Amino acid sequence: MRQGVRIAAAVIAILFGAGASAASLAEKFQPGVPYYFENFDPAMKPWDPGQDLNIEEVFKNYVYYEIIFDQSGREITVNRYLQNRKESSDRFLVRPDRSLEAK
Repeated sequence: MRQGVRIAAAVIAILFGAGASAASLAEKFQPGVPYYFENFDPAMKPWDPGQDLNIEEVFKNYVYYEIIFDQSGREITVNRYLQNRKESSDRFLVRPDRSLEAK
């Protein structure tokens, strides 16, 4: 019986911890606004985009990434720029554990 309670408590802690992580991304990044980054690694777990830069800071780079969060904060669009021209665009779901899943 006590083991069951411990397992339930652990599951609840994990669920609330994952929810808090996803919420922190939604609080940090405004939906629909483009954010610019020097790097993007979708395999990072938990995924964290890092510090966003302004367009002037990344424009000078050969390669940079533009990330846009949707209204729910659960999906992102990642545009890759090469020599200031959009080379590709990919969509990802942000899972509760903050890993990314290609859409």
